[in-house]
Amino acid sequence: MNFGFSDEQELLRSTARKFFENECPSETVRRLMDTPEGMGPELWAKLAEQGWLGLVYPEAYDGMGLGFVDLTVLLEEMGRAMVPGPYFSTVLLGGLAILEAGSEAQKKEWLPKIAAGSKRATLAWMEPSAVLGPAGVTLTAKAAGGGHTLSGTKLFVPDAHTADAIVVAARTGGGPGEDGVSLFLVPRTARGVDVKLLPTMDQTRKLCEVTLADVTLGPETLLGAPGHGWKPLERVLERACVALCAEMCGGAQKVLDMTVEYAKIRQAFGKPIGSYQGVKHRAADMLVDVENSKSITYYAAWAMDEGSSEGPLAVSMAKAYVSDAYRKVSAVGIQLHGGIGFTWEHDLHLYFKRAKGSEFTFGDATYHRERVAQLVNL
Repeated sequence: MNFGFSDEQELLRSTARKFFENECPSETVRRLMDTPEGMGPELWAKLAEQGWLGLVYPEAYDGMGLGFVDLTVLLEEMGRAMVPGPYFSTVLLGGLAILEAGSEAQKKEWLPKIAAGSKRATLAWMEPSAVLGPAGVTLTAKAAGGGHTLSGTKLFVPDAHTADAIVVAARTGGGPGEDGVSLFLVPRTARGVDVKLLPTMDQTRKLCEVTLADVTLGPETLLGAPGHGWKPLERVLERACVALCAEMCGGAQKVLDMTVEYAKIRQAFGKPIGSYQGVKHRAADMLVDVENSKSITYYAAWAMDEGSSEGPLAVSMAKAYVSDAYRKVSAVGIQLHGGIGFTWEHDLHLYFKRAKGSEFTFGDATYHRERVAQLVNL
């Protein structure tokens, strides 16, 4: 594996950083997170113009055909800028689910529209039980008239209130295991679908409760073969987990940069606080956490691109480490800023809240350490 980025990837990084500095400064983030949508149409259109909504989709579906290492570069910059809105839910959850499980007709219908910014999608898989594996999928899909009728509740569905379609994981049969899990492409406006916006700690990420009450769907809404939806869903979740780690790396790097800059200018007893060993040691620990997070995330992204057999292990190792690291870095950043770091006016609280929200998304560090133990047969 080559741990260095190519010239094209470095160009993507510099372009993305300049774009988000101009188009999504913290003032814009604060304004957008106070809206129900969380994303303005102008910014969404500009993301589409850059080609970033279809970055990892094949060129056959109007995407750029790039890999997850390239996506890692972009998402680091998005995490650095705390970009709000449905990018993650549309591109990496709903869109990837269609790419992984959909028929050729479904891909051609949806992916070009997602890449162009004219359609949005999301993924509904978690339920009130909060079980992360296939046993957590209990929402029922009963065969009816050549199609299916769905009934049940999904929780923590990102940006469902603004999505045009929701990919719903439902159980068409079998026991609590992988067999029997199916994926359905449900129009948000379908009869019986009710979407309720939930209060969240991280206001830049909108989460919803989706209730389906006898929602009747035709056979064309089924993604893939009935009862065989867990494997593609698992691939989507693993890739989205890597993408989330990349976003967390960008946020942690920004917190470190802000803290080092503050330590250079904040005076205490007549000299900058960064000159004191206690502050230096804390900043050095932050740097170690950030660099280790990047290394393990880059490896996981590479493993996804290469289809390595170690991919699932790399994903869980990355999520376990980065979840803890981002939380610790953002907390130390607030502590080293002192009183100003706790105020609403300072941007650090945005990063801390994003860190806490991301920590539990797709499973926290404890869950993924257990998964690592299972994968290595401990």
